[in-house]
Amino acid sequence: MLKRLLLLGSVSGILAGIASLIYQYVYKKSLGADFAGIVTVPGILISCLVGCLLAALGYFMLNKWLKGKTEIVFNLLFTIISFASIVGPIATKLPLDVEMPELFPGLTIPMHFFPVLAWLTLKPIFIRANEPERRIF
Repeated sequence: MLKRLLLLGSVSGILAGIASLIYQYVYKKSLGADFAGIVTVPGILISCLVGCLLAALGYFMLNKWLKGKTEIVFNLLFTIISFASIVGPIATKLPLDVEMPELFPGLTIPMHFFPVLAWLTLKPIFIRANEPERRIF
């Protein structure tokens, strides 16, 4: 199950990163706000990938501890952590030379929800409900 969870984490992290890059491109084209010097492409991709891989490990550990209640507890925790993470963009102090700093939260806050959305969208493909767990070891 750990292999499938890590694969789910990797694929959802990559998908969330791609969605974030598309969102950044659309945001820049529609509003003219370019924060590419602050929100970099590698930073977006790495944060989405690491976030989803940590979620995979968290799901695995919760599954070991909680057995039957893993799904609801994990989904609740992942969503709460995503909401809590938006404090970062809101509290960010941008350099004085950045144009339109008030648009920065509008760019970054939605990106914080892409990993959880990708995870919840792809999870049924990788981890099926009511499927007996196959032991790797």
